[in-house]
Amino acid sequence: MFGRWAREARLSFARLPSSVPGIARAPDRPVHAIRDIWPGNPDHGARLVSGIARFEGRNIPLRAHDWEYADLAGPVRDWLQGFTWLRDLRALGSDEARLYARSIVASWLDQPPIDPLVLNAPAAGARLASWLGHFDFYGASASEAFRQSVMDRILVEGRLISIMLPLPEQGWKNFTALKGLLAVAVAIPSQTGFLHRFHRFLEQELDRQILPDGTMRERSPQAQMEVARELAEISVFMRMAQLEPSERVQGALARVCPVLRALRHGDGGLALFNGSKEQDDRQIDRIIQYGARQRLLAPAMPDGGFWRIGAGKALLFVDGAGPPAAPYDSHAHAGPLSLEFSHGRQRLFVNCGAAVAGPWKRALRETAAHSSVVIDNISSCDMAPSGGISRSPAQVTLTHQTQDGAHWLDGQHNGWYPGLGATWRRRLYLGPTGEDLRGEECIDGERRVEFALRFHLHPSIQAELAPDADEILMHAGGMIWRFRQEGGALSLEKSVYAGGEKPVASHQIVVRPLRPRLSEGQTPRHPEAEEGQSSQNPGDDPPMASAEGDQISPPTPEEKVPEPADVKDGDVANREEASSPRQVIQWVMERVPE
Repeated sequence: MFGRWAREARLSFARLPSSVPGIARAPDRPVHAIRDIWPGNPDHGARLVSGIARFEGRNIPLRAHDWEYADLAGPVRDWLQGFTWLRDLRALGSDEARLYARSIVASWLDQPPIDPLVLNAPAAGARLASWLGHFDFYGASASEAFRQSVMDRILVEGRLISIMLPLPEQGWKNFTALKGLLAVAVAIPSQTGFLHRFHRFLEQELDRQILPDGTMRERSPQAQMEVARELAEISVFMRMAQLEPSERVQGALARVCPVLRALRHGDGGLALFNGSKEQDDRQIDRIIQYGARQRLLAPAMPDGGFWRIGAGKALLFVDGAGPPAAPYDSHAHAGPLSLEFSHGRQRLFVNCGAAVAGPWKRALRETAAHSSVVIDNISSCDMAPSGGISRSPAQVTLTHQTQDGAHWLDGQHNGWYPGLGATWRRRLYLGPTGEDLRGEECIDGERRVEFALRFHLHPSIQAELAPDADEILMHAGGMIWRFRQEGGALSLEKSVYAGGEKPVASHQIVVRPLRPRLSEGQTPRHPEAEEGQSSQNPGDDPPMASAEGDQISPPTPEEKVPEPADVKDGDVANREEASSPRQVIQWVMERVPE
């Protein structure tokens, strides 16, 4: 209790204006100038001049008289209060943009430094770095009184961040707070304590957030990009101020950037797992350019649990682990063993993406928004009211084998076992050319269950279901692809894609279980009598196709890799008893030769 009282006292002292006798005053301009290194969007800058901010495809009125924005979701409010959009005004570059930037900063200065405006350390860090990174744009030609007011406020908010350290574990945004503290330390070097605390707590964040293989603990390509960006900017700020380079920062970038490169599709955008969007590929290139001295690609991500398989021009991504543990799970998705597949710059199978707030955020976190299996319309994870994950699979496994350029992945998780007594096994095969992707989905349980195997398609794909519903043809990037399956009922349904700036309509391939066919004279059996009866033991592997077989199946590494087999009509009821609790779908996605 005494510690909390002492902290509140220090925060109150830090808010005292510089006019109070005995309180140090900042210089009227930064001692060491730093510059924001990221390009802005002049079109967004033109909107800002008219009082409209652009965030995730939405227009948001700027209310300079009400900076609390209590009616907006937290991420939107943090973005507005972070002032990173000053770079859009700078990109516009007009005198009108310069004067508007000055006026909007002045409107913040008119607000007293009280909670909740300034006690959000990540938003404060973004704001201080933005103010100082664009100081020459909006402040260099301003009056001395304005410049002094800005610098005095920067000193006050820098003190507040310093006092709030150490920050609670909340993911990559802690690096944004520390970046802001470094910016203040560079601009006002007389405050020597800022730089000392920056180094001390930066090392703590590096140790607790970055896994040994370089993956972020949030297990999100988006978080990977954000951390690489913040660390790259920290490194650049230190060089601008002619400070000695931090070996810890350089070492962290050397681990983080190769993983970021590995989590990109052929179009340069990010894979869509755990709250990620595609992002601007040019921006990702800049981040890597600033952050990494060598263009290395992470060969594996065993700690992060992601699998990136390349063959020919194809890339297959699979999420091979469960959601991250609290408190790093606030943006985690219910997508263990979900996959994405692209060929060249064309995305084919995708997950649906993410949203930062609102009803879309919850919907896009569900298993149904992923290229995955959904059993009984239930997600494999549950979301807590606080935003974290309250239930997740107790065990998620994924193994990889390769031979002669072909790849086999074998994964399993038990996310539905507590409620439905079912486990899901996904077996994937990617041929050497990257134009033959096959899978086998096996659901073992105490009884037969309803399920839907979903493959969400990128919105650029034109897809059509064949008249007899035995295959789906897709036109994508000048190529034709064909999807076939065996063991279920195939359909093409509506979907949504939120991997870009805003959600757009798309399609999804869906395979559902067939209704058991009864032989002539056979009478239906009561479901309770079916439980526990099976023509196969749940632990046995399902039958695999031989080179001469007519089943769709990924061959085992010990077998000779067969040519893509033709699909023949089959009666699932004749191959597996209707009473079997094991349900198997086999499928193939292959390029159609021109």
